[in-house]
Amino acid sequence: MTKTKDLLHVLKETSRTFFIPIVRLPGILQETIGAAYLCMRAIDEIEDHPSLDNNSKAFLLHRLSWAMQAQLGNGAMDDQGLDSVFSAYQRILPEVTLRLSDWLAKVPTQIAPRVWDATIAMADRMAFWVEKRWEILTEADLDSYTFSVAGSVGLLICDIWAWFDGSQIDREAAIHLGRGLQSVNILRNREEDAARGIDFYPRGWSNAEMFAYAHRHIEQAKKSILADPGSSFHIMVDIPLALAEATLEILEQGRSKLTRSEVLKIVGQV
Repeated sequence: MTKTKDLLHVLKETSRTFFIPIVRLPGILQETIGAAYLCMRAIDEIEDHPSLDNNSKAFLLHRLSWAMQAQLGNGAMDDQGLDSVFSAYQRILPEVTLRLSDWLAKVPTQIAPRVWDATIAMADRMAFWVEKRWEILTEADLDSYTFSVAGSVGLLICDIWAWFDGSQIDREAAIHLGRGLQSVNILRNREEDAARGIDFYPRGWSNAEMFAYAHRHIEQAKKSILADPGSSFHIMVDIPLALAEATLEILEQGRSKLTRSEVLKIVGQV
């Protein structure tokens, strides 16, 4: 496994949306949330991998969860344990996934068990959706999926913030934020997902219903977050929220994505 790139370098390569707010966080919080994000991204890259078949994805995700559960509480993830999980897939898995033990090692010991637990749960949830072939028939199914892959991450961030400075962030707002951001991704990646044979729209839904779903969850998140203008949590969420709202606007106009200049302008305004 290559270990030549530092955490922020890999973070910048994997997330345009979250790199900017994370690098603005104070030292230990920056490294902790950056590492936690990369743990989640490591799992996500397995679920979304373009070359792996679904059986291989589910196998990897379940094996990874099991390996982490076996190591939880031992202070660090055994590289050999992960190597045994990834051994047959070393050439096709991305760096962010193969270096999962590095990201776990960056998390302070006081909050590490929570990050491990979230990563374990994410692996099992994603394995469930892979095995289910991402079949979403109702809005309840969509709620379940968007919580599995995004709303639950919002809860993890709340717990990290509480550990860092005692902040008690509205956890329901964090769930709405995750669901809102994930539904924007679903809208943005609609054609790409269809080409893979995946449809995240509940039965009978058109873009109109998905846009309404995204707007509703983003507005519910903003209502609580804006009610506490002094919260340090704004550093983390204001830019992703602004980019999500702008993305919804251009998608509703029939465009596919924000331009680089538009992104820079939004970031500058925030």
